[in-house]
Amino acid sequence: MADTAKTEQELLGIKHLLWGKEIKLDIFKRWSQGFYFSQSERSALEQLEGGPCSIIAPVQAFILKRLLQEYGNLSFRDCITDEKQSQILINALCDILRQCSERKYYLVYLDLKLNCSGNNSDVNGASDTQLNSTIDPNRFHEFLRMQTLAGITEVERYYAENVKLLKDQFGILLFLYSVILTKGLDQVKMESDTTEPLIDETYGYGSQSLINLMITGKAVTYVWDHEQDVGGLKLKGLDKQSQIGFITSMEHLRYLTVGSFYKNPVNPIWVLGSETHLTVLFSEERRLVSPETKSEQARRVFKNYDRDGNNFINADSLQAVLKDLDLVSDTEYVDIMRKKIDSENLGIILLNAFMDEFFPKEESSTPDMFQLVHYNGLAHSNVNGQVQYHIGSAILLESDLKSICESNPILTCLQTKWPNIEINWCNNVTPSLN
Repeated sequence: MADTAKTEQELLGIKHLLWGKEIKLDIFKRWSQGFYFSQSERSALEQLEGGPCSIIAPVQAFILKRLLQEYGNLSFRDCITDEKQSQILINALCDILRQCSERKYYLVYLDLKLNCSGNNSDVNGASDTQLNSTIDPNRFHEFLRMQTLAGITEVERYYAENVKLLKDQFGILLFLYSVILTKGLDQVKMESDTTEPLIDETYGYGSQSLINLMITGKAVTYVWDHEQDVGGLKLKGLDKQSQIGFITSMEHLRYLTVGSFYKNPVNPIWVLGSETHLTVLFSEERRLVSPETKSEQARRVFKNYDRDGNNFINADSLQAVLKDLDLVSDTEYVDIMRKKIDSENLGIILLNAFMDEFFPKEESSTPDMFQLVHYNGLAHSNVNGQVQYHIGSAILLESDLKSICESNPILTCLQTKWPNIEINWCNNVTPSLN
């Protein structure tokens, strides 16, 4: 009985953590969908309404990670059977859960008394009863139950035997609750360090803490590397390189700073953030995530001190930059180099002057031309109202100057990762971030 009471208490705590004091019916309804695969792009998940992209986009990113590791290129598009859909979905969910725990896993399910019909794997096959049934958040939470499993192999077996639960009306919510329960309610609270619910009470979108939890297994609030001192407060970001990346147009708008751990992930896959939605960008070009060269590292470290992105730093920051790069940083030497690089005594160090002095032979691990592919799970945001991957040909220009085009949100978003990128999208149709 004690375990049952503890489970009920934990699930009640998760309810408050996610939704706040009150659950709005329209927001809960938008989140009440399963993991549906598109009929037009059989390896792509489809999102019915705004809200659950903070779950769907990361899961899609991990699906693509598995497919690219297995096939190496886009040839997987022709190999997706119903059985393969279930397999790649389960693999992706297990990858996310594995980042939250290495031991016990707690999978949340609905008691059979709350019978949600509908067993098809794509959104177009979902039954009318499933999509239009009256959704009662209180009744949903009343019938939540938990299954404890000892290892990820058992999780894979459980999901394989109960894959219908993932594809039914509440599949996304059940997985979300499983992630938080597996991670630990107290641990999520501690990492997110906020009293705000993880699902916005007004608009229904997922918080950055929720996005970070899904991508990295850590529910931290910020997207920079390690921790930053802001007004005397130590604010935690990512503690290591992520498997999946994250870049956002909000950085272009100066609302936040995305660190190298997110911009340079292990796999060439990035979740893209706009003001209201999450999509996914990926590439079969592995060299996009090759280890940094010395000159690339130097540019990254320099830009850490160039908060406004103006390609110069305060001359007083030169010693810190050299120290971070493990170069000679004795005060006397730094004074000599400061006078040499800032010969006009303007009090600033230009990026080009710094690179010419310390890294005259620049090397790049990134090719000048490569293919990018974009995914947006909202059908109405795609060409012809069908979810499909959108392919673009990218080129990195030699100039350090970037052309700002506010009417092209995806370009300005990608420029936060590749400042001098230009892209020609298939059929001259620029994909939507929203």
